[in-house]
Amino acid sequence: MHSATTPFTLHPWKQGNRHERRSGWQGTSVEFGDITVTCPLPRNQPGIVISEVSGGSIPTASFESRGIHTDAAVLPTLNRATLRLGDALVHMTRNRWALTHRGRALHLKYGGDKYRLWAVNRRAYVLSRAADDEDSGVTVTVKGSGRGKKRQMAVNVAGRAVAADIVLATLFAGIDRSTLTRRGTVRAAVSRTVGIYAESQY
Repeated sequence: MHSATTPFTLHPWKQGNRHERRSGWQGTSVEFGDITVTCPLPRNQPGIVISEVSGGSIPTASFESRGIHTDAAVLPTLNRATLRLGDALVHMTRNRWALTHRGRALHLKYGGDKYRLWAVNRRAYVLSRAADDEDSGVTVTVKGSGRGKKRQMAVNVAGRAVAADIVLATLFAGIDRSTLTRRGTVRAAVSRTVGIYAESQY
């Protein structure tokens, strides 16, 4: 069901001990209820890192990255990634060599809906669902602000949203989106190289 969506805010949360600690973002949408982003889930095996979004009135979605690069990653990356929404696989493509932020956007296809996710800057991003014969589409803008315990992610929706729109938009709050920008790609490459080298010294 499509619905006009009141702006809402995600705030940091964490719980558990050192080995089973969970953390991420939590907030409440008037229309879609409580939303919890866990980023990442506790790691059960090397080479895999997963973030998840869940809630009482929305389907659960997970974003999983696999590979040696994940051993040095705090969050799942867009490389070697799999996205699932409910029981369905979300198809993802992107142009890694594009020069602009919109050109480097991540394209997603879920069911018959087509989405595009692009970075505004390091702390903000936009998810849009393309219009079709039945709906005029939707745009969800997520913008981070603050530092430390005062961090937050403001979520604003233009258009009439469905649960999948909100799930996908909030899930990417728990994903390393750095490669959606050229500078971020360079920083991510340097960080991974340093991290992998440091791990190899133990």
